[in-house]
Amino acid sequence: MIDGIYILANDVVYDQLIALLNSIEANAGRKIPICILPYNQHLDKVKAEIASRDNITLFEDSNSIAYWDDFATQIWKNYPRAQKTWREWGFPELYELPMHRKFCAIDGPFDRFIYFDADTLLMGPVDYVYEKLATSDWVVNDFQYKSDLKFIFDSSPEQMQRVFNLENLRDKVFCAGWFAAKKNIFSPAIRADLIDKLTSGEADVMAFLAPDQSLFNYMVLRSGISYYNFAFHDCKQATGNHWSSPFDVIDNILYDQGRRLTYLHYMSISSSNFTQLCAGQDVNIPYRDVFLHYRYLKSPEQRPKSFKRQSPLIRLQKTTTSFLNQKFNNIKLNYRNFKDRITK
Repeated sequence: MIDGIYILANDVVYDQLIALLNSIEANAGRKIPICILPYNQHLDKVKAEIASRDNITLFEDSNSIAYWDDFATQIWKNYPRAQKTWREWGFPELYELPMHRKFCAIDGPFDRFIYFDADTLLMGPVDYVYEKLATSDWVVNDFQYKSDLKFIFDSSPEQMQRVFNLENLRDKVFCAGWFAAKKNIFSPAIRADLIDKLTSGEADVMAFLAPDQSLFNYMVLRSGISYYNFAFHDCKQATGNHWSSPFDVIDNILYDQGRRLTYLHYMSISSSNFTQLCAGQDVNIPYRDVFLHYRYLKSPEQRPKSFKRQSPLIRLQKTTTSFLNQKFNNIKLNYRNFKDRITK
């Protein structure tokens, strides 16, 4: 039985990847093999890092990559509502297609695996996660179920009930940035059945702001595989993991009311912020010193000694751009919901 970790990455998230790799080495409790899933072909720095570490490999199964690229393409190109909305927003017809390459973990070398988005840091041992895979096929540890369901599924309640036939659907959803599963959990027969259902109209239940996340949730629920969420079933012992939460920092480990986090997720913070920080710019990132500790754990001499503060004009431009982008995203979401209501 081989346990492993998968990470989706390329050179754009290089600084975050190094921090994550170092945090795994420091906090996992044992040496765990890691496989990097290629987001795209921009991997020069990633490959150099892989060559310097003896427990890391690059996923190079071109057949698997082509399969899942095609799998996602079939689904999203045959989803009229997604295609129409993405066109209206000026998005490509295969919005965020490379994110679906995390599905390649199902075909990879590890019998049991944990998947990490590159914008995470490991804070504690993960053996308890692998152990849970003895009784559950899919394991997560997040509070996505406390968020609005429309970020995962946004069809009518009646349609979602017809597709999933589940009570309290919201309690079953999860964030696809961190999860654990088993090799080949979706057999060829299950995959064929799911893609047939999706291209026959069931795709319409999925939201499409984070398409890979919606698809993962659909496939786990629709396939009927066993599923466990520590943050739901063991809520009193579970910790938060999102950067917006107030955690205590002790020796570069985060704690939630005395309980050690398993991982910290920097979800929605641009990778450019981390790149700029590591280039010596004074960028405000939550738990910045913790991130920098892991980023330069193996090369402390390269850690910036000081940070150059941006001019007030540049800070104002960035703040204004960020505010306008958020307002624009909110407008698009409200517009979509309004259009959906009047066309149903």
